[in-house]
Amino acid sequence: MNNNLNENNFEVLRSIQKNPNSSQREMAKFLGFSLGKLNYCIQGLKKKGFIKIKNFKKNPNKMNYAYILTPKGIKQKTQLTINFMVRKMKEYDQLKKELAAQKKN
Repeated sequence: MNNNLNENNFEVLRSIQKNPNSSQREMAKFLGFSLGKLNYCIQGLKKKGFIKIKNFKKNPNKMNYAYILTPKGIKQKTQLTINFMVRKMKEYDQLKKELAAQKKN
């Protein structure tokens, strides 16, 4: 999986964990994704077994969905979080080196 896809999946998993009852439209707006991009990510996460999608009726005229992280999804989110933090720490270290080099000049 490439970094962009990992970051997208990470953001979707985080969003689902924070608010499992939000609609795809609300989630897409919050994440800054198009509805199609979000749907693509959700379907991929579902196919891999990282989330379950349950539908329920909020009222008789409207069908809503709840997105639930599976244990496999929680594990994946944790691994993506670790990968994200390691990458950011490397970027931080690189920036520190660049700043130190600039101060010497």
